[in-house]
Amino acid sequence: MPVSPDREAEFAAFVGTYRERALSTAWRLCGGDGALAEDVAQEAFIAAHKALPRFRGDSRMSTWFYRILVRTAHKQRRKRAVREKAAALFGLEAPRSARTVEGDAPLRRRIAAALDTLSPGQRDAFVLVHMEGLTVVEAAE
Repeated sequence: MPVSPDREAEFAAFVGTYRERALSTAWRLCGGDGALAEDVAQEAFIAAHKALPRFRGDSRMSTWFYRILVRTAHKQRRKRAVREKAAALFGLEAPRSARTVEGDAPLRRRIAAALDTLSPGQRDAFVLVHMEGLTVVEAAE
């Protein structure tokens, strides 16, 4: 089903408005890994664009997109965990990202470390509600 030009324009405006916020949210969901956060945000926008014909408008586009972003972050964290376990199993050092988020200050590292102590579900809920300003209902969707 093709996407209407109006919906395409709405999505393009959405990407322009939410790009930095999506990257920031992805950074928090990915435990402060800047390169992984960039990949997650980009993959989430691509997935959202592909799913755009199925967006019914029952919720705000931002709420719909955050669900896609969270699922994408979960998938990438699982992949990273598998790579790290495999590296440990074979006595290898797990690959680390060469890129970091600009302005990576001690506070950002402490926040990332604190978020890493939460379960994935708790981290997602905390980030979406307390750091991104979604309501509990929006985060639950």
